[in-house]
Amino acid sequence: MPIIIGAFEAQAIALELEKIQPPRPMTHDLLRDLMEQVGGKVISVVISELRDGTFYARVKFVHEGEEFELDSRPSDAVALAVRVEAPIFVSDEVLQEAGLPAEDDTEIDLNEVDEDIDELTDPFSNLERKHSQLEKAIADENYEKAAELRDEIRRLKTLKQ
Repeated sequence: MPIIIGAFEAQAIALELEKIQPPRPMTHDLLRDLMEQVGGKVISVVISELRDGTFYARVKFVHEGEEFELDSRPSDAVALAVRVEAPIFVSDEVLQEAGLPAEDDTEIDLNEVDEDIDELTDPFSNLERKHSQLEKAIADENYEKAAELRDEIRRLKTLKQ
């Protein structure tokens, strides 16, 4: 189900998925840390509604044995969920309205998902991640992937200049 999100939120999600630690906590890291400090725990995120082309989400959490929900933008809720490893759900109504039909035997290529995320985020922030992936590809003796990454690094460096 496609949801258009801002570059900042896309970058926050991508950084966490790639386990890249920024030098200072991002807003979603602050929310995670605050929740931990006060003894709360995020239990799930639900993309609950689609109204006039705008998605709505709820962050479900528990504190002192009591369950609560907070209204949230879906992008912020997802960024928080990936940080606390909480499940992300979509209501049936939203899926019916905005979901894309899946074909039988559909497989998701995670490399394509990474490339889509890269397009949404600042290409310069991806340079360090690409170097790390290149080192891993070489260590795994996956030279075809290493060559692709080398070319991508060169392209990003050219853009930076």
